[in-house]
Amino acid sequence: MRKLRTRSLSVSEARQALRGHGLDNAVIDDVIDDFCRRGYLDDAALAGVLVTSGVERKGQGRVALSRALAQRGIPRDVIDAALDELPDDDDERALEFARTKARSLGRLDNDTALRRLVGQLSRRGYNGSVAMKAAKQALRETGPSASSSGVRFVDSD
Repeated sequence: MRKLRTRSLSVSEARQALRGHGLDNAVIDDVIDDFCRRGYLDDAALAGVLVTSGVERKGQGRVALSRALAQRGIPRDVIDAALDELPDDDDERALEFARTKARSLGRLDNDTALRRLVGQLSRRGYNGSVAMKAAKQALRETGPSASSSGVRFVDSD
């Protein structure tokens, strides 16, 4: 119960915590069943919260979300159901993230900026084609010709 007060646990995490206290498997199963019945443990609800948090706060893509849920011991079918609830907007989320990061890469040459931005997107869990497309578009939008508010020097005779 103390562990549940600090953060939500998956059934798998709760089972591991109970094993750490040296309880018999039959006792562990009874406790897990009781906690599930009372609503203290709910993998589907936990997956939904983690997916929402990963998307809204961290800007994660499907791959990173799936990995994070699997690390918490959530079953594959529950992970798939939670990810199916997501709108299919990986392209837009990747582009939004890429736009914010592209501004800080303006001092780099285009190839280096592209490589770094694609790497950042990939680490956030976006697949290669989504990451590449978003990075290229964001760099095009923030490139030197895209800026119209900067100072321009013109030759004068």
